[in-house]
Amino acid sequence: MLDDQSAAEARPAAQPSTPAWPTEYPDAYAVVDVETTGLARDDRIVSAAVYRLDARGDVIDHWYTPVNPQRDPGPTWIHGLTSEMLADAPLFPQIAEEFAERLRGRVLVAHNAVFDWSMIAREYARARLTVPVRQRLCTIALSKELDLPLANHRLETLAAHYGVVQRRAHHALDDARVLAETFRPSLHLAAADRIRLPLLACRPLTEWTDSIVSPGTASSGAFGGRDSRPYAGSWRPSRRRPPCPYPNPGRYAPGRPLVQGMRVAISGDTSVDRELLEDRAVEAGLHISGSVSRLTSLLVTNDPDSGTSKVAKARAFGTPVIDEAAFTQLLREVAPAPEE
Repeated sequence: MLDDQSAAEARPAAQPSTPAWPTEYPDAYAVVDVETTGLARDDRIVSAAVYRLDARGDVIDHWYTPVNPQRDPGPTWIHGLTSEMLADAPLFPQIAEEFAERLRGRVLVAHNAVFDWSMIAREYARARLTVPVRQRLCTIALSKELDLPLANHRLETLAAHYGVVQRRAHHALDDARVLAETFRPSLHLAAADRIRLPLLACRPLTEWTDSIVSPGTASSGAFGGRDSRPYAGSWRPSRRRPPCPYPNPGRYAPGRPLVQGMRVAISGDTSVDRELLEDRAVEAGLHISGSVSRLTSLLVTNDPDSGTSKVAKARAFGTPVIDEAAFTQLLREVAPAPEE
């Protein structure tokens, strides 16, 4: 584990000072990045990094740790961590308290925050602990609020926009550093224009998950078999979402990006918890629909041959159908709603 109390981090050129800092803005932030064994709900964290920032985005300190996932580390060609490198790393419960202390009382900031939050929340749920954070901020959503002139919303594109040099992509500590250095000028731009920050609630899984099945008792083994679903069959109450602010632009055209305002329905099991997948879609500006109608833009399902009513209606209406993996990829670059 690395723990550096020095605030002497390289930063982009200082932003013009704002005449009055918005009093409604949070007092502190925790910029987070986690690398994982994969994207499914039974995948594990293999490394984590946190940059603690003050109210105006200045770095206080940073922290990093590898984590032994107790299973194959997954895409080593992406995060660079092998089984041998992680063999002596601490287990998540061993770093949970220190990790929590880095998050306590702060807004969790991440690039595609719903993913990092979901992975962190699941690790704490497995450890029978609660994450001490109640709000998150996605830097993709903030970039959209600021209307930054970006070709796409990848982290490297945001870094290039602010002149931040990325030294080691997909290393949790360097990704967190890059994100901290790009978040600060974005925060100052938002403050200067009195833009409301796109904060979302972080509800620990234990608050809405009725039961958690230990991976060790799953039917296909302890670590990530096909039928190993730590949250399969869990119950959660439905919740009302605010109406989508964008008009429906029509159906999704295969091969083209999603557009804000599109009505999306989801059918069947998903690898990412349904509520978290829906949160991510809503953050991107899409409308989540509980049923399929002639107005539905797209149906997401991992079983297009199933006989569910949604699939049957989509077939009858000619509604485009894609799987969860394709939908997740499309969520990375949702086109803005057409101007009226």
